[in-house]
Amino acid sequence: MGPSLLIATCLILAIRTAKWPALTKRMLSDSELDQEIDFAEYMAKKVLSHLMSRSEAIFPQRKQPWCQPDGKDCPE
Repeated sequence: MGPSLLIATCLILAIRTAKWPALTKRMLSDSELDQEIDFAEYMAKKVLSHLMSRSEAIFPQRKQPWCQPDGKDCPE
């Protein structure tokens, strides 16, 4: 779930800040950007939580082996 949450947060942040002017002073902290990051994280968590509770098949919780070897598959 970590990569999915990171990607969703970055997409929300990119869309919400797309029309912002480029920062000229990168050393300064921008409280508006921090607020946008917090909001994007909140929205991504909310959406992924909703999807996981309503559509469990999209996000399987455990991995099941798709191949079960039997005696015929192993070389002698």
